[in-house]
Amino acid sequence: MSLEAPAVDPTTLPQKRRRRAIIVLLCSATLIAGGLIPTTEEDFHLPGTQIGDMTEDMMLQSDNCMGCHGLTLNTADPYTTWSGSLMAHAGRDPLFEAQMVTANQDVTYAGYYCMRCHVPMSIPTGHALPPDGSERDPFDSDGVSCHFCHAMVDPQYVKGESPSEDAAVLAALAEVPEYYGNAAFVLDPNGTRRGPRVTPLAAHATIQSDFFKSGDMCGTCHDVGNLCITRDADGVYRYNAIGEPTPNHDPWTQFPLERTYTEWKLSAFNQGGVDMGGRFGGVGGGVVSSCQDCHMPRAVGQACVWGPEYPDLARHDFAGASAWVLQIIAMAYPNDPSVNQKSLLAGQAAAVDMLQRAASLSAAQECGHYTVRVTNESGHKIPTGHIEGRRIWLNVKFYSGKKTLAREYGHYDMAQAHLDEETTVVYEMHVGLSPDASALTGYPAGETTHMALADVIVKDNRIPPRGFDNETYAAAGAPAIAGVYADGQHWSDVSFAIPDGVNRVEVTLNYQTVTRHYIEALRDGNHTNTKGQELYDLWEQSGKCAPISMATLSSAISGFVFGDLDCDGVVGGTDLAVMLNAWGAHNHAADLSGDGVVDAADLAMMLSAWE
Repeated sequence: MSLEAPAVDPTTLPQKRRRRAIIVLLCSATLIAGGLIPTTEEDFHLPGTQIGDMTEDMMLQSDNCMGCHGLTLNTADPYTTWSGSLMAHAGRDPLFEAQMVTANQDVTYAGYYCMRCHVPMSIPTGHALPPDGSERDPFDSDGVSCHFCHAMVDPQYVKGESPSEDAAVLAALAEVPEYYGNAAFVLDPNGTRRGPRVTPLAAHATIQSDFFKSGDMCGTCHDVGNLCITRDADGVYRYNAIGEPTPNHDPWTQFPLERTYTEWKLSAFNQGGVDMGGRFGGVGGGVVSSCQDCHMPRAVGQACVWGPEYPDLARHDFAGASAWVLQIIAMAYPNDPSVNQKSLLAGQAAAVDMLQRAASLSAAQECGHYTVRVTNESGHKIPTGHIEGRRIWLNVKFYSGKKTLAREYGHYDMAQAHLDEETTVVYEMHVGLSPDASALTGYPAGETTHMALADVIVKDNRIPPRGFDNETYAAAGAPAIAGVYADGQHWSDVSFAIPDGVNRVEVTLNYQTVTRHYIEALRDGNHTNTKGQELYDLWEQSGKCAPISMATLSSAISGFVFGDLDCDGVVGGTDLAVMLNAWGAHNHAADLSGDGVVDAADLAMMLSAWE
């Protein structure tokens, strides 16, 4: 099928208009062919180590490390803790598999980019191509392996501080990364292992590198921008021309898919650290500053069977919020000798433990309002990481008598996997398509599950960390949208109307990795293979990703005048004014009926209490 030539030669247009014109031409042809945007490998080109820069035989699978680093007779050793982490199983993750299929359906070669983080050994093996991952082998499935991480080189060389060997590694690259992010990693082509300590007794060559103590190393994969969508000088994200590398490798200029590293980098934790009183850090935990302080907590133990015992051995749990994903990995690989079921259970427990450290709850009653404060105790937004599906919300239950539930805000139906979002506050990030992107892709404008095509942030009311600043976070692609936080605010206050006649309240902060809506979108949108259905089946069999409790509190409710919105002790004209000012809004404090919106039902209840 042929297309008419464009009326205007795109190469004669100014850069911004040229980009749009080329995309319109190419996307029009693509939509006729089936809806994919025909990006190329060049669109996802990154500096750093490329396919062909090193050979597979220079890298070892992680089970080769087990003999020395996993048999120390303590549960804190590197291999044992790593083997139950999502890092170890990133190449086996059924959620990632289903997501990569839909990304490839929307944007050709997207899978090549996805695999750089999730299956990074596919670069040394060359199996990141083809981008559907069909050439991957068990070596690739080793995930973010021991040798991969410990062969990493800091791309930002500092003479006199960086290992001298790094200079030659960087000089041999065609292009050295200027930024941490987007999986623009650098590997030692000889596979020489690096670590944070001097290890003279090692059975293999080692190089001491402070890179392993820095959050910058984690930023390599935990800041992700869409390489195909760039923010212009006017602050608007737009699709790039097809067949060309991103015009700027700075992740901050690209449409945000993940900003965990940036959220930490701009927080108070990276500006001298925060004394968390032992909440994080493991043995001797106090001041928290780096990613490693929280996600590799310290323990007493040996790193190697013949090495010394350290008082500050860094555990390799890499615990985050991945409990459910680890659960479905265990279910998907019940008989795989590479998948240690016992370690996966330990990894799930570590993830739940980390979730329960990430936030705290406090509350106060003021007349007929019960205000709950959710405080972010972590070094990044909560929830953070992958933007699709993850959410936290408040469940508030008011009781009369001993056991009678009078009202519930944020009810979650376990059987239907459905959250009553109208009656509570849900902290999450949603992305969408602009009218321009809709016209180019054929998908409706507005909120979307097609993350690879999204070019607008619809919502991001996730709670920021200590040190939050609106201007700097927005400039870095991590703004607060549909949620208002003052500079320095790392908490959220939500007020709920207290029903008449109650005496007790219970509050739970819940976390969920994926929603029913998102799982069904991955299933129904997959027209390539069965990965979406396989994920859906695991979701059903695992309890439909039941919410995990992050924090709870309960308290007594003291007497108050029902309908007294201004807290002056009586129901009158000023209360009516407060209600009318909130009319039609999801104002939980003025919502006397508890149905999620201020309307006639609330007015009737107020008038019945009028004095």
